[in-house]
Amino acid sequence: MNQDDLPIEGHASLFWTRDLNDDVTARGAFTESVARTGAAGVKMLHQHDDAEPIGVWDEIVEDGQGLFVRGRILRTTARGRLVAALVEAGALDGLSIGFRAVKSRPDDTGRLRVLTRVELWEVSVVTFPMLPGARLRVG
Repeated sequence: MNQDDLPIEGHASLFWTRDLNDDVTARGAFTESVARTGAAGVKMLHQHDDAEPIGVWDEIVEDGQGLFVRGRILRTTARGRLVAALVEAGALDGLSIGFRAVKSRPDDTGRLRVLTRVELWEVSVVTFPMLPGARLRVG
């Protein structure tokens, strides 16, 4: 790790917690995808912009709460320096997942989509996460 890198961590998804798109994620939904790609196969982006990755994820695991991520924002690019400064200032603290739903079902009410298996592509540092409780902290 470069001493200029900004370590961050947090939950990018929380199990059984409704997001603003009426999705909820079941425990185990990420297991196969993360086992297949590892943390290195999941990109760290800013606002889901795939043109300029801002860092790397060193650890991605399902824990008791949801999808826990730990990584580093790299200050070697202009976008990385900007995002690191905004995170340090408290202006950016959201996490958001980019994924493809592999398997889902409606909940008992028919109003929510329960994601039971997803292919995780990326975890972004964002201003407004779709899941309001998905937040990062400087690690």
